[in-house]
Amino acid sequence: MTTTTNKADWPSSLDDSELDELDNYLRAHAQDGHLLLDGVHGLLSAIAVGPIRVLPEEWLPEVLHEPFADEDEGNRVLALLAKLNDSISAELDVDAYEPILGEVETESGPALSAAGWCEGFSRGIDLRAGLWEKRLADDPSLMEVLGPVMALAVDEGILSAETEFEKLNDEEYDDCLAQLPAVLAAVNHYWSGNPATEAELDALNHTNQSKQEQTPPPRHRSGHWVH
Repeated sequence: MTTTTNKADWPSSLDDSELDELDNYLRAHAQDGHLLLDGVHGLLSAIAVGPIRVLPEEWLPEVLHEPFADEDEGNRVLALLAKLNDSISAELDVDAYEPILGEVETESGPALSAAGWCEGFSRGIDLRAGLWEKRLADDPSLMEVLGPVMALAVDEGILSAETEFEKLNDEEYDDCLAQLPAVLAAVNHYWSGNPATEAELDALNHTNQSKQEQTPPPRHRSGHWVH
């Protein structure tokens, strides 16, 4: 079924110049292991379709790692991040979501890469790890829905597989990329129809209170964003 929306209802996503501006800022301040634009989009995508709300003060430390040069710069970057964040849910609402992916050089020329996006998506899940992990263990249907994301993440070395995993060929990789919008919509629908229970939330609160801060090992990534 095709959904028709009025132009006024279409999500206000970042235009190319705004994406360039945010991309340039992130690159100028990135160190090894920091998320670039594709990773930030993956992070915010996981948050948008996740089980419960994640406040900006929780996810911003995953994106910003040093003080702003001045107040105007800070306000501008925060405004761009807020707009990017808001656009994801709006795009999902009208079936217009597209992941921001990286671009890497291969022997046959430039190719899309999900490495950064998957790294960000993984970190978004980590922000509510207790809920995700318990539900993934208890409900195989959620794992099945996330299959294309998991396949890409394992292929890129973001996640480790318990069993030997054969690398995706180019056709399989592209097919998983093409499925990302449908996966996000399905995960969003899953958590809307199967919200976190009180027992799961109580367990999460207990875990958060007792968990000590851990710094994840840095990951190296290069490439350019494309949309």
